[in-house]
Amino acid sequence: MLELIEANWLLILLAVLVGFVIAWFLLSGSRKTKVTRDDAPGEKPGARRNQALIDAPPAAAKEPAAAPAPEPAPTPAPAPAPAPVPTPRAEPAAAAASIGGAGAAVGTAVAEESEAAQQRPEGADDLTRLKGVGPKLAAQLQDLGVTSFAQIAAWDEADIDRIDDQLGRFKGRIRRDNWIEQAKLLNSGDTAAYEARFGKL
Repeated sequence: MLELIEANWLLILLAVLVGFVIAWFLLSGSRKTKVTRDDAPGEKPGARRNQALIDAPPAAAKEPAAAPAPEPAPTPAPAPAPAPVPTPRAEPAAAAASIGGAGAAVGTAVAEESEAAQQRPEGADDLTRLKGVGPKLAAQLQDLGVTSFAQIAAWDEADIDRIDDQLGRFKGRIRRDNWIEQAKLLNSGDTAAYEARFGKL
């Protein structure tokens, strides 16, 4: 989600500005509404309204009483309601997705993480522990043959350029998020140094 916002922040800002301009035009246009009266020249204001009240029939006049309506036939007692049928429990990811909004995003992220964990080869590291690597990027790295922190820690500039060219919309992340240093710390198991430099895992 953050990647989508980062990639399209200019379009989002532009859409918000256009929305404000449209709202301003709508509100300023509604303030210019004028009320005009059709009073004849020489006629007092409100005379036409008063005349309509005078011409109306008196409120005290009653219409002739109508014949009483026949009594309705008695209705039969309603049938008992059927017993409730238990509904099966939804899967957590499906339930979160059915909520919508943020719940859908959380449910999708949980599903992607569990899917990425199932697709990870035996002995491979969880590359999503690197800051800036989500489940989609981890799967893309796995497709490129990158499965461990040791591999990333051993990259030289040529390796970084070769992998970076194949990352598509994630290009530039390796250097920007400093994957090499992160991978070295994670590969060595120095969690304290990692968290001091990059934050909590």
